Amino acid sequence: MNKQIRQIQNDGHENLSSLPWQRDLPFVSTWQITPEHIDHYEHVNNVAYVSQLETLAWQHSNYLGLTMQEYKHLDRGMVIQQHVLNYQMASHLGDELACATWIVACDKKFRLSREFQFISMRKQKTVFTAQTHFVCVSLSTGAPKKMPVEFASIYGNAVVQHQA
Repeated sequence: MNKQIRQIQNDGHENLSSLPWQRDLPFVSTWQITPEHIDHYEHVNNVAYVSQLETLAWQHSNYLGLTMQEYKHLDRGMVIQQHVLNYQMASHLGDELACATWIVACDKKFRLSREFQFISMRKQKTVFTAQTHFVCVSLSTGAPKKMPVEFASIYGNAVVQHQA
């Protein structure tokens, strides 16, 4: 089992590799829960989780070398077809979550899938998991288009198949 961390966005978290990740080689960023993330039930709002999914996916894509500028240059983008969200435990103001993503499938043609796992640093337990399925489209038309070679190569080579 490879417990290496591919990337840590925030320094000072040497123990991230010891967390109970669902797959090997997570790309990890930490998320500090602040008042704007809290809803009327006094826990993290579901919209905040979805926003964090987007932030984390872009951080990972940028780390891999695919930025919005590259998407625009190639006139291609990976757009969400489906989210599957699993809220397992509430998070609250002041909590810090270790947020991981993996590319788990890429057909190198039209489709890409990611998994996500958020772990409470205090509780050392998974609080949220998700799967997101993407389709490649032309940015100028919105129509489905085959992935450019750059997407197929970079995303295809980033697929993590091994479960921890």
